[in-house]
Amino acid sequence: MLYLDQSVLQSLELTSQSVVECMERMIIGQVEGVAWSNPKSVIQPGDGRYMMSTLSAVDDPPYLAAKSIVLNPENPRDGLPQINGLIVLLDSRSGVPLAILDGNWITAIRTAGASALVARRLARAESHTITFIGAGLQARSHLRLFAELFPLEQIFIYGRGKPNRLELSKVAESLRLEVKDCEQPKKAILDADMVISSLTLTDMIDPFIDPNWLKTGVFLSSTDCAKPFRQSDMSIFDCVIIDDMKQEAAMMNPMLPKNLISGDLFSLLSGRTEGRKSERERCAFVFRSVAIGDLALSTLAYETACRLGVGLQFD
Repeated sequence: MLYLDQSVLQSLELTSQSVVECMERMIIGQVEGVAWSNPKSVIQPGDGRYMMSTLSAVDDPPYLAAKSIVLNPENPRDGLPQINGLIVLLDSRSGVPLAILDGNWITAIRTAGASALVARRLARAESHTITFIGAGLQARSHLRLFAELFPLEQIFIYGRGKPNRLELSKVAESLRLEVKDCEQPKKAILDADMVISSLTLTDMIDPFIDPNWLKTGVFLSSTDCAKPFRQSDMSIFDCVIIDDMKQEAAMMNPMLPKNLISGDLFSLLSGRTEGRKSERERCAFVFRSVAIGDLALSTLAYETACRLGVGLQFD
């Protein structure tokens, strides 16, 4: 069995194109009935912790990915990331374990990959300004992928943690992008062609963003279930895609009113749901997780590591 920690996964240097393409293939496979995933399972003990697991599989080639993560707001006090987890990759036919992968890295890149996959259909191709609400790991992962796919020139940052804002600014500067660090969310959002909202998902987020601040033609990707946005005005969006209608139906707390949802990833990629229709439309992708994306990225990383001969082998 192969162990792929964060440093090994980063060394694979997977391109944005390869990440997006592998996710698209796997999602289409689920549409066609040759790949499968279950709605995520969640445990919330009531003390701020958020425990989650996902399960997805495909038979050609035969892979099964099981992911478990724990979000604990108290982790930073002990010098740990708020979210930690791992992914176990098995042979979906025999059940033989193939690999253990760092769950934090896979989650970050998978989430950014899902955003980018939808952005290619809902964002305007000439988008050159991007805003980040939240400046942590998800923001950095999104910036690197989006910078490869769009002609970015300028980023706006709004976040409460100065170290994260500085780190995100350094990534942007390394990509030769102009950086605007904003003290108010409205100022960060007003001129953005694309907005990435990726606050850590807890029950303590009070809405502080008025969707009406978003200009016409904008694309929003909200990895935080749209919790920072005032729900009463989410109807300004012309098209809202979520990750999985089946999963959403199983959740106790809906992300959005059902009448605001245009479709999910599967209907968008299969053509059953139409994407952007005009330059002036406001479009959004609001999502919890993409379990089939965990499988796609885990298999891409595993196969790449095997080809390069990297990672720790153990019995």
